[in-house]
Amino acid sequence: MKKKVSEIIALLEQKYPEAPCALHYTKDYELMIAVRLSAQCTDARVNLVTPALFAAYPTLEAMASAPISHVEELVHSCGFYKHKARDIVLGCQMLLTDYGGKVPGTMEELLRIPGVGRKTANLIVGDVYGKPGVVVDTHCMRLSKRMGITKETEQHKIEKDLVKKIPKDYQTLFCHQLVEHGRKYCQARTPHCEECCLGDFCRKKIK
Repeated sequence: MKKKVSEIIALLEQKYPEAPCALHYTKDYELMIAVRLSAQCTDARVNLVTPALFAAYPTLEAMASAPISHVEELVHSCGFYKHKARDIVLGCQMLLTDYGGKVPGTMEELLRIPGVGRKTANLIVGDVYGKPGVVVDTHCMRLSKRMGITKETEQHKIEKDLVKKIPKDYQTLFCHQLVEHGRKYCQARTPHCEECCLGDFCRKKIK
């Protein structure tokens, strides 16, 4: 497995030497908001929605005092808008009251924030603070299983498995690379196996 993972990493490094976060943001709390909106929604849709949201409420203080009903209108197209709007406003309020206006950098602190799960927390830990973090989104789940890196099917179990197998200093980039590869080649329904650089490792292609 160690040799296999090393070979997969080498191919991803060659294909995607730089793989930035797919969500657009300029402030740490904006990333927190964008990831909350991305639940059951595409990153592309979130990136269309957040500019208007961030323009309407350009500071953390403004977002924390925003009327939830107006936030609902702005994020409506992301789906589950009532829950997401509520979590966004309450989450920003907690940043001000509990964390001095900063998004915290530990898993324990992040998981206290409304709407923040392990996926969001790991993304913040990795992208904002540069610490190891495995972001198990839909692309990570699909590709890691297809390549046989994990046999787990539950999100938290996949995370634990990948933490053991992916080098710590590479975990954040690895997950971003899987997002790019999943979008371009390894889609859920119609993967472009003939163009995929990871075909030798893919269980779907072998079948």
